[in-house]
Amino acid sequence: MKRIHFTAEDLARTRVATTIGVAAETFDTVRLLRSRGSSPAFRRWYVSVRGRVGEQAGPLAALTPHHGPLLDAMSLMGDTASVDEAVDHLMAAPRALLRVELENIDVHPGARTWAAALMDGDREARLQMATALRACHGVTVAPYWSRVRSHLSEVRAGYVGTMADGGVERLLTTLCEPLVRWRPPVLEVMHARDADIHLRGRGLVIAPTVFSTRQVELLYPPLDPDQAPTLAVPTLDGASLDTALWEGDGELTAPSLEDLLGRTRAAVLSAAVDGCGTTELARRLNISPATASHHAAALRNARLVTSRREGKTVLHTATSLGIALLGHDTLV
Repeated sequence: MKRIHFTAEDLARTRVATTIGVAAETFDTVRLLRSRGSSPAFRRWYVSVRGRVGEQAGPLAALTPHHGPLLDAMSLMGDTASVDEAVDHLMAAPRALLRVELENIDVHPGARTWAAALMDGDREARLQMATALRACHGVTVAPYWSRVRSHLSEVRAGYVGTMADGGVERLLTTLCEPLVRWRPPVLEVMHARDADIHLRGRGLVIAPTVFSTRQVELLYPPLDPDQAPTLAVPTLDGASLDTALWEGDGELTAPSLEDLLGRTRAAVLSAAVDGCGTTELARRLNISPATASHHAAALRNARLVTSRREGKTVLHTATSLGIALLGHDTLV
């Protein structure tokens, strides 16, 4: 068990995020494939993707051992929702970060030479890992990512609502039971490794995940000890058999959607699939911020997008209904 110790300052600085990032989710799919879906919630997904991940994705499997420490892909490649940005982070990662992330991983013997080169920052080894990430992502994550992002946004909105109603302690009390238990001032997390973690005023970031196995993970930024760690919380379990995350494409086409919503409003909905602020919407669509806000409000009233404030920015994200209406998956 891991015991996370909070102070009053830690509670004040605890916040929620939307995702641990597409790279981390992709790595988690490798473990899911090895466990043949692990849970009934992933059965449809497993049947759809099994046999389609070729040898090109091998480096990811080499860094995902059955036992022992795992690669923290979020620390290495960020929490971005774009696989291109994740690859950019990988290619620019400091050698010290690669070394600290890889040195304790039990790499398969056949891949140890390559892993040693990656640990030393070798560019060719990084490119091979980037190619593997893209190959695996293209099969296991990309076809479902827009729906997954919408699901994660809705879960985050639920976290925010719980905090608004009852504060951070209310969220900690109701978070992913029975894997997590709040015994003030300690958050107990069921885990194979025993540890006491003192946040020391850094707070905690709570982020929902989809493809992780049924274990809550605490992710540390190894080169920045002053940054808050992230608690990655699974959101699907064996009871999630009614999920629409693994459904195929819808039948509506872009022209019919434009006829239904109008060209600009359809474009706003499409841009909101991965989350987009009002100013960014205006820039992308070459309209005024006031017009972008008006269209977002109309879509929100129709339950096609959700809106939430992050600092000075209002972020608009398409809901599951909005994504279904789009009739296609927007790939990153």
